[in-house]
Amino acid sequence: MRDRNRTILLAHGSGSKISHELIEKKLVPPLANPILCRLDDSAVFELNGSRFAFTTDSYVVSPIFFPGGDIGRLAVCGTVNDLAMNGASPLYLSLSFIIEEGLSFEELERVLDSIRDAAVEAGVSIITGDTKVVNRGTADKLFINTSGIGAVMDGGNISGANAQVGDKIILSGSIGDHGIAVMSQREGLRFSVPVQSDCAPLNKMVAGMLAVSSKIHCLRDPTRGGLATTLNEIAQQSDVGIKIEEEKIVVHDGVRAACELLGFDPLYVANEGKLVAFVAPEDAEKVLEKIRQDRYGGEAAIIGEVTGDHRGKVVMKTRLGASRIVDMLAGELLPRIC
Repeated sequence: MRDRNRTILLAHGSGSKISHELIEKKLVPPLANPILCRLDDSAVFELNGSRFAFTTDSYVVSPIFFPGGDIGRLAVCGTVNDLAMNGASPLYLSLSFIIEEGLSFEELERVLDSIRDAAVEAGVSIITGDTKVVNRGTADKLFINTSGIGAVMDGGNISGANAQVGDKIILSGSIGDHGIAVMSQREGLRFSVPVQSDCAPLNKMVAGMLAVSSKIHCLRDPTRGGLATTLNEIAQQSDVGIKIEEEKIVVHDGVRAACELLGFDPLYVANEGKLVAFVAPEDAEKVLEKIRQDRYGGEAAIIGEVTGDHRGKVVMKTRLGASRIVDMLAGELLPRIC
């Protein structure tokens, strides 16, 4: 058996507990500084009296085309969303390609068209980049790295460490669509109810939310590891307990059927166009209404609240009325979905 303490496993990239062990025990300590150690979706810093957010991400999704999107749209939306989750208005992106020898120009042009369209939708400009080509068989067609910078909007200090007891938890829509869409394309599975990725830029949604409330304490997009892992991260960062209600969480029929067939829990399946917001109770309803007005927020709902009990843990009230602990994803579920 391979020893996870000695070698890197595919599961180290799944957003699971061992992903966090890799980051917190191996990657961060040699590089530690106050900005990095916040471990938010982007780094927030001050420059000449203004606040900016900076982020970087790499995309190795397989396959590179899937229902509802492709690696190009994913790269732009993922980077834009990481900036938005710290209350920043995205401005500029970089774009770097690692191309495997043999990729067709037709495929590359499809990806570039998708990148252009996503950037226009998000209102960002791609202003620098890089291209490398590697030997056939060493890059799975195409890998993309993007970095982004944005100006932090007025609206308080948004961080995964700022959830407060009493906050209402808003989820902007259904869960599991992206992970199931990619997995079904990868494995050649067909379901009676088609599933499409929810990949979308959320920066305009966030700008609208901040326009109606300065009491949004935490934002996060539940990507790798799904909603369950994201809520556990926030519970631990903020040292609070989280209570959610299963019946309030939307799971589309196709995703639910696929998860039942494959033995997956949709709480742990990745999303690429959803956010979770922790909002002071007096502002929760108006923030919810603003989210529902956005093209990507029609299914938004308040799914729970922050409590001072069971700090660092997430508890869910099931449809049957029982309660169960929702832990962080333990290991590999769906690798290479972003």
